[in-house]
Amino acid sequence: MKTLILSNRVPFPANSGYPIVVYNTMKGLLSLGVDITLFSINTNKHRVDVDDIYDPVYDQIKFHSFDLDTEVNLWGAFFNIFSNESYNVSRFYDDDAAKLLENILRENEFDIIQFEGLFVVPYLEVVKSYSKAKLIYRAHNIVFDVWERLANSERFTPRRKYLQFLARRLKIYETEQINRFHQIFAISNPDRQSILSFGCEIGIEVFPVALDFEKYTIDLSKTSFPTLFHLGAMDWRPNKEGLEWFIEEIWPDIEKLSSELRFYVAGKSMPQHFYEYDSDNLVVEGEVFDAIDFMNSKAIMIVPLLSGSGMRVKIIEGMAMKKCIIATTYAAEGLNCENGKDILIADTADEFYRCILQCITHPNRWREIGENARRTAERDHNLATISQRMLNVYRRLVNG
Repeated sequence: MKTLILSNRVPFPANSGYPIVVYNTMKGLLSLGVDITLFSINTNKHRVDVDDIYDPVYDQIKFHSFDLDTEVNLWGAFFNIFSNESYNVSRFYDDDAAKLLENILRENEFDIIQFEGLFVVPYLEVVKSYSKAKLIYRAHNIVFDVWERLANSERFTPRRKYLQFLARRLKIYETEQINRFHQIFAISNPDRQSILSFGCEIGIEVFPVALDFEKYTIDLSKTSFPTLFHLGAMDWRPNKEGLEWFIEEIWPDIEKLSSELRFYVAGKSMPQHFYEYDSDNLVVEGEVFDAIDFMNSKAIMIVPLLSGSGMRVKIIEGMAMKKCIIATTYAAEGLNCENGKDILIADTADEFYRCILQCITHPNRWREIGENARRTAERDHNLATISQRMLNVYRRLVNG
């Protein structure tokens, strides 16, 4: 089975949501004997020096990348208003990248070509012109939904209007693409229902985030208590906005619960103004070298997202590390969890306060939720099981 995977960023190292999903997809399929070629857009924002990649998965695939500046350009954004294209998506297309992809397709025959997310879909025409492979679109989230929610939370009217404009363009583009593939992979059941509501007329299956649980080893002797932590890429606006809300509106009351309580904030691309929050009880660490080790050293995971779509990889990793996770309904969207059993849901300041108070006054409570979370993660997010299911779909598509 020869498969070409298209990604909008290089998934090495696998240290955040999108790269982890793509990386583990390749790792699982390779273990089942699938021959994989990867074509990645190497953006300025997430630039990777491909000559410095040392990874066992990388060594087993054929890899091609194209360096592309996808940063927002004022003039580009302005002139895009007068076109009929989505500016969010069009920034990921380049004629030279398309030519490189064309050459790959001319020189190889693939059984399956998988588009990892909306931002590589602009290359669909090239793929259709030079390949007879079965085409799969993997929706990592409902992209326009993220932008709609961001727009709704924006208070500055001109910016809100522009975000609404971007969301409308995205919605048109995203919903128009759905039936141009042979198969859709949704990352969660809510996303599957959304895609069906767009008028999806082709096969659609749910493939959640998959983890290799051998990587997630727990050493409770190294876990300090009482500790809270937040871990997430801070160049993703929903993470930034949610954390600002928690620190400014909720943390001042939480901090008074115990002089020993510590809240650790970590993530790459930490905005400079977050360091101004740093105090004796709130520690802003920025990017951490080892996310698994960081999670192991803390007790309770805080995920205060106010917008977003898809499935939060860091929550699943937290579950794998037996963390007690306190998250908003938005953050837990798509997870097959039960409030009070393997996760705690909090959508208001009072709910966060009560959940955190419950955990720090009854230590057995957070440990019990963490144990249940690990069992849920193993049940729903096992890499071997999900990879086999994916290969079965590949075979069904190829064999008709």
